[in-house]
Amino acid sequence: MEEAPRTPVITIGLNAGQATFNYSMTELKNLVEANNMTVVEEIQQSLAKPQPGTYFGTGKVEELATIVADDGVDIIVVNDELTPSQIRNLENVTKARIIDRTGLILEIFANRAQSREAKLQVQLAMLQYQLPRLHTSASQRLDQQTGSGGGGGFTNRGAGESQTEMSRRTIQRSINHVNHELKEINQAAATQRQQRERNQLPSVALVGYTNAGKSTLMNALVRQFGKSEEKQVFVKNMLFATLDTSVRQLTFPDQKKMLLSDTVGFVSQLPTQLVQAFRSTLAEAASADLLIQVVDYADPNREAMMATTEQTLHEIGVNDVPMITVFNKADLTEADYPSRAGDQLILSAQDDSSIAMLVDAMKEKVFHNYVTANFLVPFADGEVVAYLNDNAHVLSTDYAAEGTALKVELQQADFDRFKKYIVTD
Repeated sequence: MEEAPRTPVITIGLNAGQATFNYSMTELKNLVEANNMTVVEEIQQSLAKPQPGTYFGTGKVEELATIVADDGVDIIVVNDELTPSQIRNLENVTKARIIDRTGLILEIFANRAQSREAKLQVQLAMLQYQLPRLHTSASQRLDQQTGSGGGGGFTNRGAGESQTEMSRRTIQRSINHVNHELKEINQAAATQRQQRERNQLPSVALVGYTNAGKSTLMNALVRQFGKSEEKQVFVKNMLFATLDTSVRQLTFPDQKKMLLSDTVGFVSQLPTQLVQAFRSTLAEAASADLLIQVVDYADPNREAMMATTEQTLHEIGVNDVPMITVFNKADLTEADYPSRAGDQLILSAQDDSSIAMLVDAMKEKVFHNYVTANFLVPFADGEVVAYLNDNAHVLSTDYAAEGTALKVELQQADFDRFKKYIVTD
């Protein structure tokens, strides 16, 4: 199946002296490509602060208008979130459609959403984004009404204002409806999380920048330690390839088990509306016993990406969860891997020895409460032996006249549950 032709766009950014400006422009280009567009020209302006009316200086806006007229490109993507009046003023001068950074990311999310929850979350974010921008579209409709002639402008203005209020009420009703649907989904998800907690399974959440390799890492772990019927998660080399949180159970050879979740990726200046809308999805990270921050080790901007991840986690209230940092894609660098220094690992998700090192690091963190004990289980209680074989690490098994003798490494909850069978050396 052939890929649809990419829409040509002009990108423009305002450099007000921020250290990450060049990086943000590179990221904007990647976001444009993720939205099936292509950058035909990039424009930058150095300015101490944005202009209130048009964000960019008058000369730069006129330059934009000239480029649009000469090249026939009718979409301009701006590397910041603009006010409704700035969008309207820029569109009036350039005669092109203006998409700000927030609008671009929302478009990408809308195109990628697959599950009902993700679609509702994106719909909510887009409605919240549109609400303060109604005046822009209403003004455009008024201009069109006036331009088409026929009658007094005062009547048209009144109709436009009435239309704006009607649209505002419609959007607010839609927001309330989506919030109600999401609340029901969130309650079901919270119930599932509580059930998993009752099952005493520790949870680990993969977090990090979009396209850092979280899904590839998860698939490598699921292939080795997941249930055979569990599906792999979607992987593609592009920003925001997947928006849904996937949860898989891992069972290791020593019968230790954990839940692993793959969360939506982050990006710098992630729109506030999306952070709020996806808060429930990211609750997997907030309730995790361990976070694994996945970083693209081959990307020269990885420090900025890590800062973005940590800032977004803070925004959603994830502050005190233990974390391992995985510098992934080491196979694309000259670094020796796998290697480990404390809670920092350099590895490749494509490499089995890297996965083994990561598993050791995860197990150290989430299974630290395991204890080793000797049990003597009467033959009549064979179901206890079966349970321990399935859910604990049985180090040795012997048989005595009184029953089955086992040396077992197990979690504290099971230790307490079967305390009556414990024997001392």
